[in-house]
Amino acid sequence: MTKRVRLGVLGCANIARRSVIPAVKALPDKFELVAVASRSHDKAGEFARQFACEGIAGYDPLIHSPALEALYIPLPTGLHREWVNKALLAGKHVYAEKSIAMNPTDAREMVDHARQSNVALMEGLMFQYHGQHKIVLDLIRNGEIGGLRFFSSSFGFPPLAPDNFRYDEALGGGVLMDAAAYPVRATHFILGGEFIVQGATLFHVPRSRAAMYGSAFLTDSTGMGAAVSFGFDNFYQCRYEIWGERGKITAERAFTPTADQRPRIVLEKPGRSDVILAEPDNHFVRALEEFHGLVTGTADRGRHYRDILLQSHSLERIKLLGGDHDE
Repeated sequence: MTKRVRLGVLGCANIARRSVIPAVKALPDKFELVAVASRSHDKAGEFARQFACEGIAGYDPLIHSPALEALYIPLPTGLHREWVNKALLAGKHVYAEKSIAMNPTDAREMVDHARQSNVALMEGLMFQYHGQHKIVLDLIRNGEIGGLRFFSSSFGFPPLAPDNFRYDEALGGGVLMDAAAYPVRATHFILGGEFIVQGATLFHVPRSRAAMYGSAFLTDSTGMGAAVSFGFDNFYQCRYEIWGERGKITAERAFTPTADQRPRIVLEKPGRSDVILAEPDNHFVRALEEFHGLVTGTADRGRHYRDILLQSHSLERIKLLGGDHDE
């Protein structure tokens, strides 16, 4: 019989309301949504009524609730050090939104606390669990494009509302902790964890309090390259491309396909171009299935610990090498 994990949500972010809590509700055999907490009593009550659970004012009561085994934390990155660590030290399994840590030191502290408490720790980069990426990986493994030669990926979009928290560096805002996380993770996810950031750029624009766009170049021990680009002030892009000796694979909607979309994967070879339509999939649901496996011990917690440390180290390298350029 499948174990039902008793889950709480620490924070009433839009992504929790729009995507993650509905995904929790879509897995009634795996999760029971027990409570949602907010600093605001009214907001906690609003979420509780909408999702048929308990509303709790304040984060500490949720963290220490004996009724819960696990927490989903959609708070801004700048608040994670306090609340993710409190949850881990209280013995709760944690699934936290990306980016999970402001820097590698904080990431290491979280991983150490997860190991110490023998609990799961997962970073919310849900795109990895969409079925389209298995198609891509199978094409590579089957030799459809031969040996790999280069990887590139871009994720960016036009400016957000001026008061969006993503422009507040104190809260972990800026493009680095947000849009950059996707192509950086895609590099490691598709190619493996040996890629190191060798160069980067980061740009500010006058209206922003944080970095708005940039790029980075990574290589592995063989000298293969990977280029990533990201932005909050860009024409929309959401893709990755793998160039091989005999062909090329492009995932055109790599990071944000909706649950009813069939993302296009284009396989190009000499004299032909084939379009593969992936089946519709809900990567929020698939990511929660992975988290359930981590909580119940059927998935590899150690791999997630390593992924968190690698991701944080890579973003920190971009920050250090990117400088501080103004538009």
